[in-house]
Amino acid sequence: MSAYTSSAQLFGHATAQAPGKVNLSLAVGEPREDGYHPLATLFLAVSMVEEVTATHRADGLITVSISDASSAFADPDTIPLDETNLAVRASRLLRDHLGLDAETHGVHLEITKQVPVAGGMGGGSADAAAALAACAGLWEAGLSRDELARIGAPLGADVPFAVTGGAAVGRGVGDELTPLLSRDPLHLVLVPASQGLSTPQVYTTLDTLRADGVLDTPETAPDVSPELIQALVAGHAESVALLMSNDLQVPATTMVPELSEMIEIGMEEGALAGQVSGSGPTIMFVARSAEDSMQLAGRIQDRTGIAAVPVHGPYPGARLL
Repeated sequence: MSAYTSSAQLFGHATAQAPGKVNLSLAVGEPREDGYHPLATLFLAVSMVEEVTATHRADGLITVSISDASSAFADPDTIPLDETNLAVRASRLLRDHLGLDAETHGVHLEITKQVPVAGGMGGGSADAAAALAACAGLWEAGLSRDELARIGAPLGADVPFAVTGGAAVGRGVGDELTPLLSRDPLHLVLVPASQGLSTPQVYTTLDTLRADGVLDTPETAPDVSPELIQALVAGHAESVALLMSNDLQVPATTMVPELSEMIEIGMEEGALAGQVSGSGPTIMFVARSAEDSMQLAGRIQDRTGIAAVPVHGPYPGARLL
């Protein structure tokens, strides 16, 4: 029996969760002819998750709502509740893949959001991954995690990783995944911003800064440091802190200078390293241990009045609850 087949369909609903992610490294190449940038990144799924409950609808409609139990980091007004929502699109892709009758196999998706919206942590992709898992359980699909990852791939590079979870090197546009086995958890503190950043605008700013000579234009294809991979696999937080990097950090901090100030505060409060997560504006800090991450989060929050959340990774991918 697949991990995505469950007795939950007997009750007309199924619930699944999927993790948000951080990029411990993100190298960005020059844009291709299609406008996409080649990437090399080290993904880490973390213990800040999205939850989706899929409930059967006999009228064939696929609808979505945001649960009142969502965290304060998720502004419902910024989340599309129509056919453009990634969870809705994922459910439709799965229904089409299974060949189900679109007039009778509808579903309502209730999303409980914990991952910041437009925060560089792949929250929308985690919604899509959780929707795939929940609907697979509801419709008794019997699909493997790898199969669901392939179904979700057209929705964006982060969706397959949210399905598989753990840690992985991503290449191409982030969709060519090489899973990694990490011995020990890496402990982080996340500081979500109250407003999101547009990922396309961050990439545009990167291109502008390179064209103006503010940032160097890469002469080789993007890659991930083998030493960083080894450090993560071995669970050496100090080495990870020294080796992680993000080509989108300067563009993000150029657009939102306060991000640099927050990184400085975290370092002053004892973080091993601080970095923008993905396209931002979420900031992540590396801590030595679980206890250190909780203490660091408390010190940052006491000093700034801004919520800081201790998390760890690698964290499992999409799964039924």
